[in-house]
Amino acid sequence: VQDAAPGSPGDRQGSRWKEEICRILAEIQAPLCPLLLRLCHWLLPKLLTRLFLGVQLHRGQLEMVLRAARTPEVPLVFLCRHQSQLDGALLSFVLLSQGIGLPRVTVGASTSPRLRSLLQRLGGIFLPSGMPQPWSAPDEGLPGAVLDAYVQEVLRSRQPLVLFLEEPRAALRLAEPARRWLLRLLRALRDRAVPDVLLVPVGIAYDLAP
Repeated sequence: VQDAAPGSPGDRQGSRWKEEICRILAEIQAPLCPLLLRLCHWLLPKLLTRLFLGVQLHRGQLEMVLRAARTPEVPLVFLCRHQSQLDGALLSFVLLSQGIGLPRVTVGASTSPRLRSLLQRLGGIFLPSGMPQPWSAPDEGLPGAVLDAYVQEVLRSRQPLVLFLEEPRAALRLAEPARRWLLRLLRALRDRAVPDVLLVPVGIAYDLAP
């Protein structure tokens, strides 16, 4: 981040870059709200019973996830197809209820400002604005440097991370946001921010997608 933000912290230019870094970080995440988390954890089962006839957990897959969570000193990254906007809430609810912890969940950019603010306080994370395409500017400037540092800190602190590989109702191809998040993981390993990352595939299927 310091390499991407010229100027020493003590001068006026350094102070301006520090404010810009804080602004970019605020676009990526917001502090978690424990009261809101408890409220959603209480409301979500009631919502699910109104939306679906039933919710089933695959015991074999759940055992695999729990076994992965017991791997010492290795951060967990869950990779999932994106079937609907409820996927993030469902995965967060299951992981939290099984004692794995509240994950950071990547959310698409097409979200209203109010919903974005709500999702950030529930663990949602977003790509910062102003990032150039990787092929036009490989270093992606200051937003890319801040995003790299953020993902590395999430991995070092062993917070579970959920990455969706495509947009809802899209063709089976890797979405551009997913490419950017996966690039962060590769850079974290390349820079030895963490010794290893455990990738855990998870799946959500609907008889009728909401």
